[in-house]
Amino acid sequence: MKLCRYGSRGSEKPGLIDADGVLRDLSGEIADLTPAALGADGLAKLTALDPTALPVVEGQPRYGVPLKGIGKIVAIGLNYEDHAIESGLPIPTEPIMFMKALSSLTGPNDEVMIPRDSTHSDWEVELAVFIGKTARYVEEADALSHVAGYAVANDVSERFNQKQRGSQWSKGKGHDTFCPVGPWLVTADEIGDPQTLDMFLDVNGARMQTGNTRTMIFNVAEIIAYVSQYVTLYPGDLLITGTPPGVGEGKKPEAVYLKAGDTMTLGIDRLGTQTQNVVAWRNLGDEVLG
Repeated sequence: MKLCRYGSRGSEKPGLIDADGVLRDLSGEIADLTPAALGADGLAKLTALDPTALPVVEGQPRYGVPLKGIGKIVAIGLNYEDHAIESGLPIPTEPIMFMKALSSLTGPNDEVMIPRDSTHSDWEVELAVFIGKTARYVEEADALSHVAGYAVANDVSERFNQKQRGSQWSKGKGHDTFCPVGPWLVTADEIGDPQTLDMFLDVNGARMQTGNTRTMIFNVAEIIAYVSQYVTLYPGDLLITGTPPGVGEGKKPEAVYLKAGDTMTLGIDRLGTQTQNVVAWRNLGDEVLG
């Protein structure tokens, strides 16, 4: 299944993409797509539905983050060897973990806002993994049974804040709008092996990143097993699993960074695509993103 949330920010409804790519309204069946919907009972209920009996959603509504109530975002850094090399950093011997702020979540096609005084904002297409079952000290052989589904994520990063403001990567990873996710969550049964997925990212129509999840240093099962030794993963938690080479920081002869007016387009095989316009920083006041 392809599950989504659509509508204006703060008023999203649950939806389902049918076999013909048509958006169907799920709000008559469930109030929203929440972590409870990702459990075995929740997914069984949705799987039993006849998509053709659900109302068609007309027009081209905005897609929101495909799950309401994400508990935390655990990210893995430098998980593709060529990306570690282009970043000028050692190839990891264990997964590098960091947390990304929930306040960075935003819809897949919403604007990405450059932080105030930013000079080094960068892009990173990544495979996102939604947890469907509590994972605590799980074995690698059993790890994928804890996955509810997958999605596209853009781990937008401010490199100066990430690397020049001490050792805490979260300083460059948690800015508002820095975690677009979606357009939908594709359930694990539809994807099968997550290590076979092509991925790409363009900036202003020029190809920047091309990769495949098979070249991860640590695969999805290894990541889940590893993270679960240190952080308990609950249904609705989100893992983002690293980016292939081609980020702006690694461009030669000199780095290329995002600026207002740029457009990013990115996607992963069978998981859909995203497009984000980059805008200058503005004071959001009390506006809540996600």
